[in-house]
Amino acid sequence: MRTPAFFSACLLAAMLPAAPEKVEMAGYLIVPTERVTEPYDAGFSIYAAAWPLLSQYPGHRFQTGLFGTWMHPRYEGAKPKDLYNDIEGGLGWWRDTHFPSVTPKFIMGGVGVNFYDIANGPAYGRGTWEDPRGLYGVAQLTPWLLFPPDGLNLKQGVNGELFGYGYLPMPFAEAKTKTEGKDVPTGANCWTLFLNSSNFKGPVCFFTPNFWSRAALRNPAVAGQMLDSLGSDPNKHFQMETQYVPAAQAKDDKGDTYARVAPTSFPVGADGTTVVLHRLTCYDRRALYDGVKAWFEGGPVASGAINPAGALVQSFRKDGGGSTWSIYPQGTKREAKPGLDWKAFATPHSPDPHTYGYKWNADLVTRSRPGLVTLPEYYRLGPFGKNVRWSAVTSKDVPAATGLTQMTFDPPKEKPQAPRETPAGEKTAWKIPGPKAGPFQAFLGDGSVVTYYWYRFADQPAMLNADLTSAEREALQVKVEKLHRSWTKERDYLSPPTIGKLAALDPAQVLTPPKGLEIGYVPIATRQELAPAKK
Repeated sequence: MRTPAFFSACLLAAMLPAAPEKVEMAGYLIVPTERVTEPYDAGFSIYAAAWPLLSQYPGHRFQTGLFGTWMHPRYEGAKPKDLYNDIEGGLGWWRDTHFPSVTPKFIMGGVGVNFYDIANGPAYGRGTWEDPRGLYGVAQLTPWLLFPPDGLNLKQGVNGELFGYGYLPMPFAEAKTKTEGKDVPTGANCWTLFLNSSNFKGPVCFFTPNFWSRAALRNPAVAGQMLDSLGSDPNKHFQMETQYVPAAQAKDDKGDTYARVAPTSFPVGADGTTVVLHRLTCYDRRALYDGVKAWFEGGPVASGAINPAGALVQSFRKDGGGSTWSIYPQGTKREAKPGLDWKAFATPHSPDPHTYGYKWNADLVTRSRPGLVTLPEYYRLGPFGKNVRWSAVTSKDVPAATGLTQMTFDPPKEKPQAPRETPAGEKTAWKIPGPKAGPFQAFLGDGSVVTYYWYRFADQPAMLNADLTSAEREALQVKVEKLHRSWTKERDYLSPPTIGKLAALDPAQVLTPPKGLEIGYVPIATRQELAPAKK
């Protein structure tokens, strides 16, 4: 028999507002740049601000990049259809990150044809070790920096400093008429990652040409149409791609819809403005390639510093840009996603032609954390022309009936992530011919520990899986030894920024080679796992 207390509880439940619906915020922040009219097709570099976008890590649905770009091949005439390949990646957070924190990481983001192959760094990419589709796509080049399988770590606490990076071709390889024994060509481009941070400068690693050309084994029609063979398109998109930030929405008793977004922040300087991008530079082969090639062929030593004659720093346009950020339930079709009134609280700002950022509406943003400005958390859905959009409101404007002001965005309880491992078998490229020293361990600020070994450059697993003969690998070994003797990690290669401070990499990744292995050897990570809890 149901008691009066039962009916009272049912009545009370009916009077309470429904719990807010979990939704998400996603979209792009778009950066307007002047068009490049000359064929600067030998890569690019940028300085991008690095900061903690959210105050706490919201779980593995979280995926967003900070400001970056997409480097596609440069085609003469119309671009081929259904032939996507590029270098993207950059700073951010990804769903497959095993050891996340609020500090962004850096990945390389090489994308083979239509995402079949993906290489994010040494031993980090798409596929399995039984069916690698990018896991062997990147070769380690520097002896002074360890690249963890989960991505390159920035020093914990980074808060708006500039992280310099870019890709330029280096003359390591020769073009080939065959790929893995088949009659399809492989180009000679070795797109090499260069970094400029406060504690490491210079080349780090490169995409092997075979990473791109292997797509032609499946479809010979794409041969010669990828980044192994073609130069880079200088007219790139510069954006911040956000795929998921936690949010919630609810209706009040009048039927109006409100939303709340997890606290989202941007870095600010002493003047209250934000810098997100600086010195977007594109190159031709005079910048680096020509001098290094001449050196490798017996000419004078190349310093590695960019030749300004081969560089063009792009300017930012005063018009365009904006935001496609929106708030919506998962699965909403693009045309049904209401936009966010970004311009109400953010105004594009360029203190000089080569720097881009924002000014903020002090009535709608807050300065709750040092060095950061927090964007509006609350929004109301209302009419905007023939459509609707989300407009920022204060917490006082949100009816209590929505329940939004009482909720919190607590991180979900997730199982500890499994280690990132490389093959353990004795008859693998990791053991034959195998390392010269190790194991060693590096304890990182993300709470993980990386096990690594020192391999001869030409004997690292990526080189053994790069479709190179022994003679071709030895020829690369000679070139790399020249670099190790002459190019140190303390001097500038990319032109330094003219504003701000450089971000630091996690110092546990910056290495000194063991005695006797200073020249021609590189650190290769073989495992990354959660570090044991401190007692």
